[in-house]
Amino acid sequence: MKLSQMSAHQLKYLLDKGETSAREVMLSVLDMIDAREADIKAYITVRDQAKLLSEADEVDARRLRGEQVGELAGLPIAVKDNICTKHLRTTCASQLLKEFIPPYDATVIERIHASDGIVIGKTNMDEFAMGSSTENSSMQVTRNPRNLEYVPGGTSGGSAASVAANEAILAIGSDTGGSVRQPSSYCGVVGMKPTYGRVSRYGLIAYASSLDQVGVITKDVKDAAILMKVISGYDPKDSTSQKIAVPSYLESYQNNRVFRIGIPEEYFGAGLNEEVRQSIEDAISLLEKEGHKIIPLSLPHTKYIIPAYYIIACSEASANLARYSGVHYGFRGEKSETTSEMMFTTRTQGFGSEVRRRIMLGTYTLSAGYYDAFYKKASQVRTLIKQDFENAFKICDFIAHPVAPETAFKVGAKTSDPLTMYLVDIYSTSANMAGVPAISIPCGWAKNGLPIGIQLTGKHFDEATILDAAYRLENLLNESKIWVSQENL
Repeated sequence: MKLSQMSAHQLKYLLDKGETSAREVMLSVLDMIDAREADIKAYITVRDQAKLLSEADEVDARRLRGEQVGELAGLPIAVKDNICTKHLRTTCASQLLKEFIPPYDATVIERIHASDGIVIGKTNMDEFAMGSSTENSSMQVTRNPRNLEYVPGGTSGGSAASVAANEAILAIGSDTGGSVRQPSSYCGVVGMKPTYGRVSRYGLIAYASSLDQVGVITKDVKDAAILMKVISGYDPKDSTSQKIAVPSYLESYQNNRVFRIGIPEEYFGAGLNEEVRQSIEDAISLLEKEGHKIIPLSLPHTKYIIPAYYIIACSEASANLARYSGVHYGFRGEKSETTSEMMFTTRTQGFGSEVRRRIMLGTYTLSAGYYDAFYKKASQVRTLIKQDFENAFKICDFIAHPVAPETAFKVGAKTSDPLTMYLVDIYSTSANMAGVPAISIPCGWAKNGLPIGIQLTGKHFDEATILDAAYRLENLLNESKIWVSQENL
């Protein structure tokens, strides 16, 4: 097995034993980028190879001197291109920010650097994190490493593809309505969205501020626990960050714990692909056979999640993206004689069609006479959705259900129908609306050779439980040969 194909915890073991070096790991990943990136297009920007190798050499030298190194020492990490990186271009896959170079690092990047991780590059995404397939990028279309004719999911499609293609060891993404979990499911990797407030959003370029979260994409659950530990914790620069202790997720695994697993009837109804249903049910059966208890339950406001989500998300996007006017920074439209003309041409030429669509929807729902009918009512529905989850967690430890209603679809299959594309997020947006943590892990294969993911959703700030359960399920899936983690492409 090549070094680039190994998980982070496997590499950490080899590095700590002196059986490989950070330089060798970096070279292996760069070789994979050279071999596959032209087809996959996971990255918008890959950092200079000489600088990357120099940083790897520095980590190796510190190890040789016997100095203490961080949790991620020498590991190449891909970062979604809506997370600010000092002196490294951050575009949000938009023409409006195509030359933007932040003067500071996001808090999650500071924590990666403090743990001696090496940012290898910035990954492609749907423009301003608006989409479900990474086809809305103004830079390029990313392909699914499992089958290049299919999308990798979105909006963190580049991050998921980079890990699945072994073009990175670990990756950071953002999740507003499933944008870490859905592409992880499509690409056959692990994706985790933490509780809102667990990971700092400082330096994450905003789409919908009350929904946005930074999450992790990894090759297996153990890696997710390692990376989550590094990036989590209170940050005074983020007003929504919570002063809640971060446990050592790796040490929280309890092999003798019996889980109560909630199965929501609304997530297994019409519209769910039969292969996906069977794969999810098979995975749940493995847990049941091990002695865990299955608890049927109802989340009665499920049918309102998608309309409420898109009203809230688009409204907040309309407000957040108002700053891109061509006045302060970023792209400025040409041939304008007045300020209003300049703003009009800047936003017309700089934003893609999906971003303009969502801005217009949000502006409408926030306008005088419509605010109460749309945004206020959607916010009230959101409260009911939160209450559904709170009630469910009174009788279960976590909820298990599909990540998406189907496997990855072909490139171009849904681009002409925005509503159909929005419905791709029907199972994943609930965790964002409720603000709870959720993880996607691969649990099987469809007949078309594409992976299927199962989602485990937990209580507020109880990432430890769903990581524990996901780790147990991953082991059961490996033992049963239904899914073998880190399978080589």
